[in-house]
Amino acid sequence: MDVRDLYRRWLLELWNGDVGLAGELVTPDFTGHWPRLDVHGPDELAAIVRQGHAPFTDVSVTLDVGPIVDGDLVAARWTFSGTRDGRRVAFSGHDIVRVSDGKIAEYWVVSDTEGLAAQLER
Repeated sequence: MDVRDLYRRWLLELWNGDVGLAGELVTPDFTGHWPRLDVHGPDELAAIVRQGHAPFTDVSVTLDVGPIVDGDLVAARWTFSGTRDGRRVAFSGHDIVRVSDGKIAEYWVVSDTEGLAAQLER
């Protein structure tokens, strides 16, 4: 699978809630790096996706820019939107993934959690 297609499946299928894809899209020794959290393996990844969706209904993750490929690295910008307590909210973020043997081996994310928090406080 082309790395662009791999990333699109990662973002548009897995992050839109098809957590069963985790084992197919990431390596067994996958490591995901969030600002204050590291996640290891497909099972922890599936759990973190479910956790991210839990407070929201009508979740939609869209691809805004990319994917941009440089060797084994892929970068992109995305937007997450969902409804919480009757209020539609959205925030954006940036991903970098490292691909190894046709799967995602490592992931780094930076997202606008402060912007999300401000929307939820209104």
